[in-house]
Amino acid sequence: MSAARVLDGEPYPYRRNSLNLFRLILAAIVLFAHSWYIAGRGTGPLIHGENLGGWAVAGFFVLSGFLITRSRLRTSAGDYLLHRVARIYPAFLVCLLVTAGLFGPIAALLEHGTLAGYLSTPVTPFQYVWGNLGLAVSSYDIGATLDTVPYPNAWNGSLWTLYYEFLCYLTVWVLGAWALFRRSILPAFILFALSVLVWANLGFLARFGLDPSFGLLFKLLPFFLGGACAYFIVDRFGINRWIAIATIVIAVALIVLVPGWGGQVSAPFLTYGLLFLSTVIPQPRWIAKNDISYGFYIYAWPVQQLMVLAGGLRWGMVVYIILTIVGTVILAAASWFLIERPSMQRVRHRREPAATIAPAAS
Repeated sequence: MSAARVLDGEPYPYRRNSLNLFRLILAAIVLFAHSWYIAGRGTGPLIHGENLGGWAVAGFFVLSGFLITRSRLRTSAGDYLLHRVARIYPAFLVCLLVTAGLFGPIAALLEHGTLAGYLSTPVTPFQYVWGNLGLAVSSYDIGATLDTVPYPNAWNGSLWTLYYEFLCYLTVWVLGAWALFRRSILPAFILFALSVLVWANLGFLARFGLDPSFGLLFKLLPFFLGGACAYFIVDRFGINRWIAIATIVIAVALIVLVPGWGGQVSAPFLTYGLLFLSTVIPQPRWIAKNDISYGFYIYAWPVQQLMVLAGGLRWGMVVYIILTIVGTVILAAASWFLIERPSMQRVRHRREPAATIAPAAS
């Protein structure tokens, strides 16, 4: 029996899946993981020194690698880049402005009872917005705000991943111009293997004085490229139930049993398994039509910090997490309806399958 026959499965239902729900669950896991150290209650559950939030970000990247690769191969280079910018940047910019113009003043009043010096104390609100405009977050604090919380002077510890997500977008943008990448499975798998090799040998490579951002990129890039590899497999052979179950087992085994680089190696298996689960686990109709996962991701951290300042911890961690989820969902929905969806609609000058528009990770 040929390899193709062994791998044969059902075509992936790009319009009828639960990926919006899965990404929202991943964003909620990030919120849950961050809750512990934002509240000063330790790090929460860890796997090989990485909290659950880090593993949820890995989930974001594998799904993004799958969807973004499909988008690149189905659109022109210009349309692809415009869609990616429209998906990630307007909501990011508005989040910076809301943090500096609304959350910061609220925090100043709660902590100090006055706004005196808020506009002039470094890092000023203007410096916070201006310094972070390029997605590479360089400023996390604003003036004298968040001085009294357990995790001080950090307004949004989640935004750092967006810079690396966009670098992954650019990687696929360049690769998509390569005819062999479009025609063959091999280039994606070779590049994936090389990215894992770099990550696994990062300690040795660090002797050459590499910038820390290099390490962060190669921590996340294998997950994204693993998702790209899964796209080429699924595009050719579809989703096979029994293979999917095997990939889930393999992914879990690699993550749990192989420290250091097991998670990165698991990326194609993890992607395939998650895609299969998204075809059998239903999602609410409202979530199917409205993808609030990106907004949830970018607003969770500042909501958590404000909830600490407002005394939300007095009722315990369970109530604190529930309150932050409610507040974050409200802001995420506002971001989707007022910023994200309108931005995508404005730039989509020709019809593109909705499933190819994936939110940023993490």
